[in-house]
Amino acid sequence: MCPCGVPGSLLANPDPGVTRRSLLVTGAAGFIGSDVCLRLLERGNHVIGLDNLNPYYDPALKRARLERIDAVAAANRASFSFHQLDLENGAALVRLFASERPRAVVHLAAQAGVRYSIENPAAYIQSNLVGFGNILEGCRHHGVEHLVYASSSSVYGGNRRMPFSEQHPVNHPVSLYAATKKANELMAHTYSHLYGLPATGLRFFTVYGPWGRPDMAPMLFAKAILAGEPIRVFNHGRMQRDFTYIDDIVEGVIRCLDKPATPDPDFDQLDPNPATAAAPHRIFNIGNSQPTPLLRFIELLEDALGVKAIPQFEPMQPGDVAATAADTSALEAWIGFAPHTPLEEGIGHFARWYRDYYGV
Repeated sequence: MCPCGVPGSLLANPDPGVTRRSLLVTGAAGFIGSDVCLRLLERGNHVIGLDNLNPYYDPALKRARLERIDAVAAANRASFSFHQLDLENGAALVRLFASERPRAVVHLAAQAGVRYSIENPAAYIQSNLVGFGNILEGCRHHGVEHLVYASSSSVYGGNRRMPFSEQHPVNHPVSLYAATKKANELMAHTYSHLYGLPATGLRFFTVYGPWGRPDMAPMLFAKAILAGEPIRVFNHGRMQRDFTYIDDIVEGVIRCLDKPATPDPDFDQLDPNPATAAAPHRIFNIGNSQPTPLLRFIELLEDALGVKAIPQFEPMQPGDVAATAADTSALEAWIGFAPHTPLEEGIGHFARWYRDYYGV
């Protein structure tokens, strides 16, 4: 079966008789990774999924996401194979790359969470640094044609110039998680420069939606609101986030995957652009470009759930930032798309899924 990719893209195959190499998606049981797998399978791609199913949050939710993926693969006559292993297990990754020989990689696996990194730095060093190094080595040695990897809006750290642009310096992270994501960008650029590996880094901005992570505000808030318990509102509510709906994130990931990074022909080494390079490496923000006060987000969630929240105002947490806002003009110029789902619509979808999935 031919994939339904954009003609001429990395993933399109003009000859259905040619054996198609699969696509590797790391973090396949995660929030974003599982939805990326679904989209690839729906258009006929064969997908290799990798995840360690760690207990950072309830593995039952991760297994439920994998069940969805299996069902979609069967419905679309596309194959999905799953490998449970740790990124830092270099020997196992070598075997996986050697046996599967993926032609492209979407790297979404990481130890997530800003606050958790303060108490558990070793987990981030192993997964986000050692693990990412193993992924880069796998790509380098096995003919991978494009690596798309997850970065984060957290790399902007202490910056207060809004909206955040890829051309802004990101030299002042305020959490170890953010520092590992900045390090990933530098590592990927180096592999692009030394070995010609096309690599695209995507700085995600506060992703939300159905099947989301239980450690993030939408899930924490929904659970507490429906249980009649207080919700923790940090910095006394003086927070602003560029909430980005999951479907928009996935669309951006897929379009970037279909357009491998190329060197910037206008790159000036006397005045370097941090977002591009003389190597085939690009970095893009992917956010909704509609920063919203946290208290407004809570109001919309109350409306969608039909229950009032009980706010418990608390100080700013270490490693957190007061506001985020994405400039996505570079992304739109590159792939002809930028996130656009209204927050009211996205929260409605999330609230309906939450009630249905948890039966509340």
